[in-house]
Amino acid sequence: MPDEKEALLDEARIYVKGGDGGNGALSFRREKYVPFGGPDGGDGGPGGSVLLCADPGVATFREFQYRRHFKAERGGHGGGKNKHGKKGEDLVVKVPPGTLVRSDGELLADLTRAGECVVVAQRGRGGRGNAHFASPTNRAPRVAEKGEPSEERWLELELKSIADVGMVGYPNAGKSSLLAAITAARPKIGDYPFTTLAPNLGVARAAEVEFVVADIPGLIAGAHRGVGLGHRFLRHIQRAKVLLHVLDAASADPLGDYERVREELRLFDPALLDKPHLVAANKLDLPAAQARWPELRATFQRRGVPAVPVSAATGEGLDALLAELSRILASLPPEQAAPPPSVKVYRLEPEQVGWTIEREDGAFRVRGRQVERAVAMTDLENAEALERLQRTLGRMGVFKALEEAGVEAGDTVRIGKAELEWSEDLR
Repeated sequence: MPDEKEALLDEARIYVKGGDGGNGALSFRREKYVPFGGPDGGDGGPGGSVLLCADPGVATFREFQYRRHFKAERGGHGGGKNKHGKKGEDLVVKVPPGTLVRSDGELLADLTRAGECVVVAQRGRGGRGNAHFASPTNRAPRVAEKGEPSEERWLELELKSIADVGMVGYPNAGKSSLLAAITAARPKIGDYPFTTLAPNLGVARAAEVEFVVADIPGLIAGAHRGVGLGHRFLRHIQRAKVLLHVLDAASADPLGDYERVREELRLFDPALLDKPHLVAANKLDLPAAQARWPELRATFQRRGVPAVPVSAATGEGLDALLAELSRILASLPPEQAAPPPSVKVYRLEPEQVGWTIEREDGAFRVRGRQVERAVAMTDLENAEALERLQRTLGRMGVFKALEEAGVEAGDTVRIGKAELEWSEDLR
């Protein structure tokens, strides 16, 4: 039986981190006959961002079983003579079309179209070199910025297959064999339940028209509640335009199998029953199936459900099945035939002008994007850079707000990853 890990190929959790910005340089011009050259420290380069891009050549999240951490290249450091650091390369992570991207439960993107991309970890800006800080009153600034830290986060990925036709049915109904017979797909096939533990996609052709067919793993009673991983399998057919119900016509109760699968679809999502559907009565090469076919045909005719007798093993009826699928797809209204609309990707967080102050383990925690960035880009070991930071925070009103919150000399103030000791000199 296939490794149970195969069942994880449509869900993944990965860590992404953009590239940090490069540090700005602290340098002064040193040339012959120029004993007091000015500052010439170059800027650090920005880091790279991490992007997820939908690639039709990728079908599952298999790669993420072996690699879960993705980090973009950091920016190069600045140098003397106003040399700027190299920009870090973006990192592109390929995912299958149909990937939903979430962070802490919030939907960031729904990548439904090939080539669609989303930025999931923004790069850090490069720090400015000391050439930026020269002024009439300070012609030899000994301060340069560190590179800005990049964004980092854990992402939850979920795959909902993008297919024109979704094949459903009981285990061992022959869906994988039928997919292999009508497309170039080569799914794993075996004579036991749950052979397929991840959806397989194939491209079928009928009358010069191509369409994508997805083989959804076999459903059992209770699938809508997650029994047999059913809730994870069922989501793959939510995007399908047409459902192809593959029926084992040689089973003891083919009509009962059909009704039970339809009920699981209804309990999972009632809208699934509104999709156009077609029945493929499979295994017509077996005597038991041949004997039951007249009754099945009459029953589905009364219900107004198109049904085609086929044999995935011998190829019988496959041309008629493809022609009927092509006809149904061509008859769909334009809004149903079009690919699903995408969720607009990744709204960048607005720049936070303000900040918040709260108590944290006896210390004062200051939160705010601008404040945290100012501290992160400051070399706290450099006295001149520290003085500049104090002036910046004072102008922003952070010190006044801390005093109003009750900070006293000797208290710890945390901003980002830095811990500072409050002093009366900071007033």
